[in-house]
Amino acid sequence: MQVSYHGHSIVKIQTNGKTILIDPFIRGNGLTDLKVEEEKPDVILLTHGHNDHVGDTIELAKANNSLVVAPNELAGYLGKQGLNVHPMGIGGAYEFPFGKVKYTLAFHGSVYETENEVINAGNPGGILFFAEGLTIYHAGDTALFGDMKLIGDRNTIDVAFLPIGDNFTMGPEDAAYAVELLKPKTVVPIHYNTFPIIKQDPSTFAELVKDSEVQILNPGEEVKF
Repeated sequence: MQVSYHGHSIVKIQTNGKTILIDPFIRGNGLTDLKVEEEKPDVILLTHGHNDHVGDTIELAKANNSLVVAPNELAGYLGKQGLNVHPMGIGGAYEFPFGKVKYTLAFHGSVYETENEVINAGNPGGILFFAEGLTIYHAGDTALFGDMKLIGDRNTIDVAFLPIGDNFTMGPEDAAYAVELLKPKTVVPIHYNTFPIIKQDPSTFAELVKDSEVQILNPGEEVKF
């Protein structure tokens, strides 16, 4: 399995002959190394409906006939746009040919805005992804919450992607405490520095983490297992 980070909250997973993109916010993301016209995802996983996470999903999915896995209400809207969708709910899991996906809690908001309307995108979530004997946790946009301990107790997390940008999500201090609850082998900070309001020094987060390896990745770099 290859797992790489691509700025803001974009994670790419290559496994079982498939390419998976999580939260593909590419256009308008000054930190990403990706180009929409060059990406060929087989699967897109979405944590929630905010535009800086749904990003270029519609264009990518139409161009590549991608399967889009998303929270139920968001999937319903995207299905009406002609996409191939699989709706899911918080706490639910599904075994796909490319791996198992389970949605976890995330404490945040979730609406999708077009030029003409604001769409209720349902509950935000985090994603546990299981494939090739590895467990990847993408927390989405979330505050710190106590049930992260349950997630960590019930899963051996190989890599956790946690937001550290503050203001809209956890900041470095809360994210470091989240690491204590989740107990991942490796943690990668995400959702920071894309906009001035979420400017952070990831080394501050790294200094606060005690018992997990912190990998601060530049866009395009892979997680080292």
